[in-house]
Amino acid sequence: MTSKQITFALRLSSTVGLWGLMLATIFAGYDVGFFCLLTFMALMALWEYYRMLEGDGIGVFTLTGMICAAALLGGGFLLMRARGPEQAYGFELVVFVLFLIVIFARQMFRGASQDPLRAMSYTVFGLLYIPWLFSYITKIIYLTPATIEGAPTGQYYVLFLVMVTKFSDMGAYVFGSLFGRHRFAPHISPNKTWEGFFGALATSLIAACWLYALMPDKLSAFRFDDIVALGILLGFAAVIGDLAESIVKRGANTKDSSRMLPGIGGTLDLIDSLLFTSPLLFFYMRLVLGMA
Repeated sequence: MTSKQITFALRLSSTVGLWGLMLATIFAGYDVGFFCLLTFMALMALWEYYRMLEGDGIGVFTLTGMICAAALLGGGFLLMRARGPEQAYGFELVVFVLFLIVIFARQMFRGASQDPLRAMSYTVFGLLYIPWLFSYITKIIYLTPATIEGAPTGQYYVLFLVMVTKFSDMGAYVFGSLFGRHRFAPHISPNKTWEGFFGALATSLIAACWLYALMPDKLSAFRFDDIVALGILLGFAAVIGDLAESIVKRGANTKDSSRMLPGIGGTLDLIDSLLFTSPLLFFYMRLVLGMA
């Protein structure tokens, strides 16, 4: 096997294993376990982000950021589980306001720093970029009406989200590796190509149509035109999410967020595209489809 084939096999096995575990917890009806796994992934990704910045000499407030992220995710989950996603918005605003107050207070007692504004802004950006965006996966779970017993019913829409997003990632990699000739954004990631970009859109659209044909009753909130629109939109957002993390890593002068996952890198490398596709699907379902 060539190095590219080995990398692809490692990437595929890591992705399938981890996301298979995540989806298994929610399809088993154990939404607490699903939340715990998502929270672990979000906190690991945030820790990797802060560690990258610290390695580049930026003195971010890692412990404060991690505590606020845990509060944001935990409190939001409890409110969504009890009252639905609508109730989580106000709580998230409270956490963000308190977080800003704490960050400024910490800086006041931290002593002299070469660039305190940079440290504070990078710390706040991490909270917005990773745990807050990633929390929209949980919001999708509780966006659809619950069963008579009170169990959530949004797991199939999360399956749709993960499959379409990851098909986009794999399509970009495969088409880019096989046919890539024209660079897409060489100043951000020299390996990204236009062939990979269009391959990502094609595979995400195919995945969306395939899932809809496989279980139309489980995705009954969608019509076929929604499937086509989401296949393209989520595929595009997945590419932008991957490039967004490349911008972060380039700014921190590192290649991978960590080396924890074979063929992928770190947790942030695994979830980067979902940070953009999950809020996009949530707001499409809420604003376009009119789901509460």
